[in-house]
Amino acid sequence: MDAELDFWSFVELANRRLATEYGFRHQLATEVLLTLNRASDLVTYDLEAAVHRPRGRSWSAFRLLFVVWLAGPLEPKSAARLTGMSRAAVSNLVKTLVADGLLDRVPDTRDGRSVQLSLTAAGHEEMVSVFREHNEREFGWTDALTETEQRILVMLLGKLITSRTRPDTRSRR
Repeated sequence: MDAELDFWSFVELANRRLATEYGFRHQLATEVLLTLNRASDLVTYDLEAAVHRPRGRSWSAFRLLFVVWLAGPLEPKSAARLTGMSRAAVSNLVKTLVADGLLDRVPDTRDGRSVQLSLTAAGHEEMVSVFREHNEREFGWTDALTETEQRILVMLLGKLITSRTRPDTRSRR
């Protein structure tokens, strides 16, 4: 049976079994999040494999460089918040990206205990170049939707992200 399952037939099977065999009531919630995670995984894998890995960069490195490129200079804690990564992950990436000559890490002039991250000239040049290809690939993914559908999807995802009703929902913000 498993050889015949694809993603959509698995979701259908999961919904049916969760309801009939286990009595779970929220199959649509499971379907929404399975689909959301699948879409995110597919897009992330494609962008990383087609655009970033051939340049020797990971998805995480791209995310950090992207945030520093457009929002920097900024403190590592702000970079962590904006990328959705932990401070430790940002710290480890910063070491590599500084060694690669793409990031500068300089003491903060306002707070000597902190540092500011900014792109080097080489980092800026790389981001302009890589984002051109990245953005075309993004367009390839989103072109299946009309502009209105894209705006609705952004609105719905924004609502999902900001309207969590459980007070114990965890996130890196």
